[in-house]
Amino acid sequence: MAPRCRPWGAVLLLAAALPAACGNCGEEGGPLEPFDALYASGVEAYYGGDFAGAARCLERALRSRRELRAERLRCRRRCRGQVRLAALGAGSAGELPFFGALLRRADCLRSCEEPRLGAASRHRAAEEVRADFQRRVPYSYLQRAYIQLNKLEEAANAAHTFFMANPEHMEIQQDIENYKTTAGKVSLIDREAKPHMEDYSAGVRHYDKEEYGLAIAYLERALEGYYAEDEDCQIMCEGPQRFEEHEYLEYKAGLYEAIADHYMQVLACKHDCVRELATRSGRISPIENFLPLHYDYLQFAYYRVGDYVKALECARTYLLFHPDDEDVLENAAYYEGLLEGTLDPATIRPRKEAKALLRRHKLESHLLRVAAVGLGFTYTEPNYWKRYGARQDEHSVPSGISSEPEDGPRLSLTKKPAPKPDRELKEGGPLLYSDVKFVYNSQQLNGTQRVLLDNVISEEQCRELHRVASQGIMLAGDGYRGKTSPHTPNERFEGATVLKALKYGYEGRVPLKSARLFYDISEKARRIVESYFMLNSTLYFSYTHLVCRTALSGQQERRNDLSHPIHADNCLLDPEANECWKEPPAYTFRDYSALLYMNADFEGGEFIFTEMDAKTVTASIKPKCGRMVSFSSGGENPHGVKAVTKGQRCAVALWFTLDPLYRELERIQADEVIAMLDQEHLGPSEMNINPKDEL
Repeated sequence: MAPRCRPWGAVLLLAAALPAACGNCGEEGGPLEPFDALYASGVEAYYGGDFAGAARCLERALRSRRELRAERLRCRRRCRGQVRLAALGAGSAGELPFFGALLRRADCLRSCEEPRLGAASRHRAAEEVRADFQRRVPYSYLQRAYIQLNKLEEAANAAHTFFMANPEHMEIQQDIENYKTTAGKVSLIDREAKPHMEDYSAGVRHYDKEEYGLAIAYLERALEGYYAEDEDCQIMCEGPQRFEEHEYLEYKAGLYEAIADHYMQVLACKHDCVRELATRSGRISPIENFLPLHYDYLQFAYYRVGDYVKALECARTYLLFHPDDEDVLENAAYYEGLLEGTLDPATIRPRKEAKALLRRHKLESHLLRVAAVGLGFTYTEPNYWKRYGARQDEHSVPSGISSEPEDGPRLSLTKKPAPKPDRELKEGGPLLYSDVKFVYNSQQLNGTQRVLLDNVISEEQCRELHRVASQGIMLAGDGYRGKTSPHTPNERFEGATVLKALKYGYEGRVPLKSARLFYDISEKARRIVESYFMLNSTLYFSYTHLVCRTALSGQQERRNDLSHPIHADNCLLDPEANECWKEPPAYTFRDYSALLYMNADFEGGEFIFTEMDAKTVTASIKPKCGRMVSFSSGGENPHGVKAVTKGQRCAVALWFTLDPLYRELERIQADEVIAMLDQEHLGPSEMNINPKDEL
């Protein structure tokens, strides 16, 4: 019997509208098949047990997406060359040559693209599908399919490609180690590697080994790749844009407003190519100071191989971005001295391509700022060339240079110091309640500002909270814009806030006593955290959430993910850069976090702390009723949740802030509800949160 196709995930919502299904990717030839249709077929074939069909369709989906980009680039380049936009002339007909050229270029693009791509609407994939490809999710399916087909080398490369963009997936890392053990020596290939980024990384590795000749070769090739990719990025920004501030069907702007609106989005996209080219696959934050760093490495590497002309050229190029960098200014002066008597240092100029890019970038910035004021949209210029993104040299002067004169070249920037905490870190304060049991402190949990406690709530209170969770109060995807599986497609996520619980209790939809219990235990947890970490100011609620994660039956056998990926609570974790960027969309105002567990009758679901690399586990905690783990919310405490493979795991998740400006609004409203209930003598829960039995 042929395997039945089983739809899975948002991508398979396409199945009803797309013809390919269950490993049948259609015939090759003719217009390019849309990559989203091929992806849907591949995933459906995978869950239908047709692994050969899945691998075939997924490979074709990946190839189709690459070919789509390549064809669009080819046509846009061709039409740029064939149809030049005319300058505006004088008089009433002065605009006609410009718009005539515009129409001819549009016709050129359509005539060029349609034979290979077909109608443009065929290739407008849903946002969820584009996000999957950005996160390299097709490679996760692909490696599992290749395992079933016993193609271990292909499986290893697919796993490695997925892992490079998803380093928090420890199971994938283990799969890769298994491939190495099973298949022997495996040369892992990142199939989506960015060549300019690979060359840059190789150049830095050789630089760190003081292999300056090789470092120069790779860094120069990285620059060639960077500028080529920059041109491609600029061209790709000329595609369709989203009118985010307008309902398209009701869009009534005039000719010039419509053109300006669209062009500003194109321009913002082009302006952000600097960030795009500096961001590793799957990461959120770019490598800081990425392009200038090439020239910073090169100026010193060229000096070390005796090419003082190139050293001065690269130093002056770096100074285009940071004209006040004292170290590189001194280096440039030193190189000028070395060249005296052989040639005029004034003839050595910064590189033309860097000057052109920086000039264009400044003009883009100016236009965006002017348009933001004139057209009434919000624009904030990012700092694209942050100077503290420095070379990570180990010494202020590299080994072997100590014999140089004191005024010799120095490093432009030393290693960035670790950020200092904005408050004195303490722990070990009283737990306030005699029944709460201390288990482990930070040292025993191999970290900073961590604590593990038991008996924070009783078995009966756990059961009562669990009953509330099962009585309709929980909403699928609560807190994640209704996404029922926000972190993994293999589990269902449900949640409820304190305010919602109290409202349900007041309306009689759940026992009021149980709803009040949720409120009371969260307050108890807050008091314990504030006291244990010996905070000298009030700790406020930032967000309080009763959450349950339920393993979906029939979808656990091939799992290779986490229930919640490794992350930090107030910054964006960048494992490869060993950094945690305290910037939006992270909740930068959060200071402490706590998880209070309600049950243990499930499989998997261990809470884990890791190093900043998101791989090395420093502590693993098995949830059980009444157990609470609390910790500071920053990059010092990356954490996640292992896959829940059977049953339902429930907890009260709490985030706190020391800044009253970021107090949880729903908590303030919940306080008002409690005050109203007390006035109406509807009664609190039997739990007393006042620590009369304080230790």
